[in-house]
Amino acid sequence: MILAGDIGGTKTLLALYDSSLNCIRKQQVVSAEFKTFELLLADFLGDETIKRVSIGVAGPVINGECNTTNLPWVLRASQIKQQTNSKTSVLLNDLEATAWGVLSLPADDFIHLNTSENSKQGNLAILAAGTGLGEAIIHWDGNNHQVIANEGGHCDFAPTTEKEILLLQYLMKKYPEHVSYERLVSGEGLVNIYHFFKNLYPAKINLETEKKMIHEDSAAIISQRAMARVDSLCVRALNLFCRLYGAESGNLALKCLPYGGVVLAGGIGAKILPALQSGLFMDGFLAKGRYKSLLEQIPVKVCLNSEAALFGAAYYAHSRE
Repeated sequence: MILAGDIGGTKTLLALYDSSLNCIRKQQVVSAEFKTFELLLADFLGDETIKRVSIGVAGPVINGECNTTNLPWVLRASQIKQQTNSKTSVLLNDLEATAWGVLSLPADDFIHLNTSENSKQGNLAILAAGTGLGEAIIHWDGNNHQVIANEGGHCDFAPTTEKEILLLQYLMKKYPEHVSYERLVSGEGLVNIYHFFKNLYPAKINLETEKKMIHEDSAAIISQRAMARVDSLCVRALNLFCRLYGAESGNLALKCLPYGGVVLAGGIGAKILPALQSGLFMDGFLAKGRYKSLLEQIPVKVCLNSEAALFGAAYYAHSRE
């Protein structure tokens, strides 16, 4: 039996897979409800016999250990192996797990934002906006894919318009040490952009939106009311979010030339698909001056499977048996 997991700042998914990668049992929990991962694992396992463990976790994995970025958890592969009495236990960066999932999912799990007649086998770039912003590169060596985990979502935010410069100045007051792309291209980021526009255009504040945000998830409210076009500030926020998502995707594409494609995974992309398809994402993606024509040749698609990281973790363990 394979135990696979996808640990995010908001939710954690655990699942058991058989030797044919059929899901036997699955559970989703709110991550913050458990003080440690060990307590969650004990609650999930029961009397199951585990052969291999593969866990994707939001944060850098160093020597089999991870201090999670958006949770107060410390995970150690050796400790998980001991607790599960498994043959092997591995921790993967969550985007590394997502990347393996992307490589193994069927074509109908994806919607294209940009197609290219010149698309070919090659590197891929994976970005996932959710609680945070994760990134990974899949290197194609001519025979096999190799996944390269990274923390590119924490690179410096680079404004390219006068309004984006104002946005940076606004966020420097909130994050004086460092304003990264994750502060903008994530659930928290969408809320930050909304508050920026709220500060810029106070006369346009919608009281119904404000009331809903007190009791419900703010990012979800902003995106829903933007796509319903019932709040002009939400529309502005989501539009800029899409452009910035595109800009950072273009940045990563320039760094690894992913002629095999750029894939948007994570919890947000599929939920705001109509907004991503509006053209604003691709405007940001292609706004690279002399390199616009190069980026036009790169396919861009959205992964609709919300469990890509979970399945990727299971696939990784299975492929190494």
